[in-house]
Amino acid sequence: MEKVVMTGNEAVSRGFWEAGGTIASSYPGSPTVSILESMKTYEDIYAEWGTNEKVAMEIAIGGSVAGARSLVSMKHVGINIASDPFMTFTQIKTKGGFLLVVGDDPGLSSSQNEQDSRFWGKYANIPVLDPSTPQEVKDYVIDGLRISEEFNTPVLLRLTSRLCHCRGIVELGERKEAPISGFEEDQSRYCMLPPYANSAQHFMKDRMEKLQNYNNTYSKNTLERKNSSVLVITSSMCYENLKEVDAQVDILKLAMVWPLPIDYVRKLSSNYEKVLVIEETLGFIEEELKINNIQAEGKKYFPFTGEISIEVIKNGLMEAGIYSFKKEEILQDTSVPRTPMLCAGCPHRPIFHILKKIKATVIGDIGCYSLGILEPFEVHKTNISMGASLGMALGVAKAQSMSGNKKPIVATIGDGTFFHSGMTGFLQLASSGENITVIVMDNRTTAMTGGQVTPTTSKYFKEYENHGVSVHEVIESFGIKDITVVDQFKYKETKAAITDAMKREGLSVIVATRPCALNFKIKEPHFYVDENTCIGCRSCIQTNCPPISMKLYEGKTKKNSYIDPDMCVGCSVCSQVCPVGAIKRSTGEA
Repeated sequence: MEKVVMTGNEAVSRGFWEAGGTIASSYPGSPTVSILESMKTYEDIYAEWGTNEKVAMEIAIGGSVAGARSLVSMKHVGINIASDPFMTFTQIKTKGGFLLVVGDDPGLSSSQNEQDSRFWGKYANIPVLDPSTPQEVKDYVIDGLRISEEFNTPVLLRLTSRLCHCRGIVELGERKEAPISGFEEDQSRYCMLPPYANSAQHFMKDRMEKLQNYNNTYSKNTLERKNSSVLVITSSMCYENLKEVDAQVDILKLAMVWPLPIDYVRKLSSNYEKVLVIEETLGFIEEELKINNIQAEGKKYFPFTGEISIEVIKNGLMEAGIYSFKKEEILQDTSVPRTPMLCAGCPHRPIFHILKKIKATVIGDIGCYSLGILEPFEVHKTNISMGASLGMALGVAKAQSMSGNKKPIVATIGDGTFFHSGMTGFLQLASSGENITVIVMDNRTTAMTGGQVTPTTSKYFKEYENHGVSVHEVIESFGIKDITVVDQFKYKETKAAITDAMKREGLSVIVATRPCALNFKIKEPHFYVDENTCIGCRSCIQTNCPPISMKLYEGKTKKNSYIDPDMCVGCSVCSQVCPVGAIKRSTGEA
């Protein structure tokens, strides 16, 4: 058998292909973005980005209903968007194998909250698989699709950021075709209205009881004995980190963490003086054991938030009095934190610079432009969820208006988020009558997750040139008339458009049209600083563009601005904010 090095995300795609998977869909969100990207390398799989997670879920549901092995992937908060169809689909007797792959984010490396997706298994009455290596990821995908069809259930495969991006050796297998049986009309199976949905509740109950019995003898649950009086129950990356610690404890590694193999654990745990649970993030397993009168401890020693690293495990085992480590064996993270920043030439930069200058009250949203929260801009005052800026802006404006405060409110939203979940918010705003200015930052891509296409991408990618959607035409169709389209690299014009819009009564919309410089490789002749003209006022520094810094030029006694020509992409914003014209475009090629 051939062996290759793969990430956890790539292993998902490989497992789906080997299992005869056919329909795959997703919405881009870290840490699961590259699952669908790598899925596209397999000709036998139809892989498509959904407009949002709900649509992606529905594509995969449709594939399953038609008898095709189907998969949908998303980050943890994406399930919130997809839960409406999903929570009903779980009642249906699944036909084609269905796998929901979710990437949790312990430690919040790229997310606004830290959900534990294992709880969806209990909530939705479906099994949850929790792998710990890329090899297990591939194996569990294959096994999950088999379980799905055997028990007529969707299966949730829970990954974490660390597992999604880590690399490991994966043994490759051949593809085993899974014939697509086709859609068969059966209203009692697929139409979830009473009384069909009522009977489905009993089907789910019976299904979970069968799955629990199955898990009591599931071969992928493993017990490692070291003749210890302590049993540690764990799964996922926690298991790998525990093995690195090499603590002299017996380990029960669970593959299926819901429904738990309660009968097996009860019998096993009676042989131990102490049972510990190590899990990310919440006490899901621990709580379920206690509900079933199995004495176990976990979150007393291990944190409920963040990653369960090797050092965290060492500290927890020491606190539990199970194992001791020398002080020098517990390493401290000494890495210097790096604040994220917008790329050189990012079209969001002039918008933020303007909003800060005019001291606008800005309701923010999710995307690259979330960085507007951070220094030096600090313009976004809220950051909740995708599309939330529009409804929140209306709520803030209404509350202020009722208290006599007429200060205008600004909301920002990107094109990806606009199509994901912003259009309904615009419809609500259309008739609000409040003084709200919405800035749609249409950079023609889902930039934050790697440059996936949006409906406005069209002219930048040849394969989409015949399909392009205009943001301002969509907004016009909602009956909104006050719309201004700007090129934000024309700084003064854009500033005037925003300030004028904020002064007008009612809803106004600014559509900023510059594309993502990084994704579309946009580069113009670079700018440079005439150090003899520069007064060192740092106006250009305040744009927070990576190529710009302060430098002590030869013969000078104080620092002046400097632009790294290798980093500059020639966006011109710095030259437009310079009060003395010291920043000039070079005459050479980009």
